[in-house]
Amino acid sequence: MRTSYSALDTFKKCPLKYKFQELDKIKVPKSIESAFGGSVHSALKYMFERNPLYPTLDQVIDFFRNLWGEDKPDEYLKDGIFILEKFYKHNQPWNFNAVDLESRFEADLKNHTLAGIIDRIDKNDDAYEIIDYKTARKMPSKDFIDKDFQLSVYHLGLTKRWPQINPEKIKLSFYFLKHGEKISTSRTPEQLENTKKFILKTIDEIEQKIKDNYNFEPIPSGLCDYCGYRQMCPMWKHLYNSQFSKSKSKTEKEIEETVKEYFDIKARDDKNSERLNELKIIIQAFMEEQKVERVFGDEGYITKKLLERNIYDMKKIKEILEDLGKWNEVAAKKQYTTLTASRKKVKE
Repeated sequence: MRTSYSALDTFKKCPLKYKFQELDKIKVPKSIESAFGGSVHSALKYMFERNPLYPTLDQVIDFFRNLWGEDKPDEYLKDGIFILEKFYKHNQPWNFNAVDLESRFEADLKNHTLAGIIDRIDKNDDAYEIIDYKTARKMPSKDFIDKDFQLSVYHLGLTKRWPQINPEKIKLSFYFLKHGEKISTSRTPEQLENTKKFILKTIDEIEQKIKDNYNFEPIPSGLCDYCGYRQMCPMWKHLYNSQFSKSKSKTEKEIEETVKEYFDIKARDDKNSERLNELKIIIQAFMEEQKVERVFGDEGYITKKLLERNIYDMKKIKEILEDLGKWNEVAAKKQYTTLTASRKKVKE
């Protein structure tokens, strides 16, 4: 299989999106955020290209402005210019030895090929730095970056492309453009071996799903708001069908009434459940104060019971069963259907 970091990351976040994107090859329009990130990346690539001189800040901004065009939102144009001005001020290109830009790599893992593109590679003496630009507003913790899968993949890709490089002298950096912050990390040989195992395990999961009648399930999350496949996804399909249908069928009207009734009953049950818990606390406090095990009222009586439950250390159990070769047998998954409800308004 030929794959990439982004494809594997998509599979982990939502297997069905992976199927639509990587297997079915269904094209969807780029989101405005994706188009913005691509334009900023292209402008930064242009900034570090010397032909024969490095471009000035004005030239970089003009490049971005022309790339963005006049048909896209002005607020993104202003944001992009702000980012480029801040970046250029603190990162004049002649102060860095960028040896490659948008560097393509391929790394072989058993019978599979892992491909990707690295935004920038700098060389300082005999050490190298991989730099990946991020236009997202959120800046994760250092601990998260120390374990980041993408940077681990890039490390593997660089050592495969240039095997003469000492793996211990590779620095990995995310540059968060909106914040003007660069956070760097590195990888140990053990981490890189674990990354290889994780990649092969993920590929095995994908191949198993292909064998299992293409059973790629959707995983709803906040990322759905930016997904171009929502209209065909079973998690969102009904929303779009009901929105754009000119006249609703009898069945559609019935299900709307049913859903409304469901939420009305659930709200009453939730309120009753909350009140029951409050009453239990009052009754238990009275029992402890009066040192009684049962209280009586006109409707009946309530008895206090002491229940014992076994608590298992699942980590230790897993280790024991894995040593015996029984973990997969014991931990076999069983599918069942349940319903969960949310009153949260969806982004259309």
